[in-house]
Amino acid sequence: MIQAAEASGGGSFTPLLLIVLLFAVMYFLMIRPQQKRRREAQQMQNALGPGDQIVTIGGLHGTVVSVDDDVVTLEIADGVEVRFARPAIARVLPAETPAAAVADPVEEPVEPPVEEPIVNPVTDTRKKD
Repeated sequence: MIQAAEASGGGSFTPLLLIVLLFAVMYFLMIRPQQKRRREAQQMQNALGPGDQIVTIGGLHGTVVSVDDDVVTLEIADGVEVRFARPAIARVLPAETPAAAVADPVEEPVEPPVEEPIVNPVTDTRKKD
């Protein structure tokens, strides 16, 4: 009788352990990576300065003209400036290299592929030698 009570009492620890394990897995697979991405986005948005090429979350490309506390002014075309909230900046594009510094790659001639006859085993009934 005592052994049966001890056996059933020891099994109640397992569900609690599974719940704790589930929360630990959720933390490491979902919550922690999201916090890291949010922190990186915040650092990128805080480092914005005039002249940076950016892309907004809506896909609009522009150049940063000025940065206020929570507003970024972008030039999207010559003489066209728009204001965006700082969190609307998705990413900063890398600086373009000057065209004079990039050498044109030498293109080698490409030979056209050799065309082989199409052989369909279902409709091709010729004997093969």
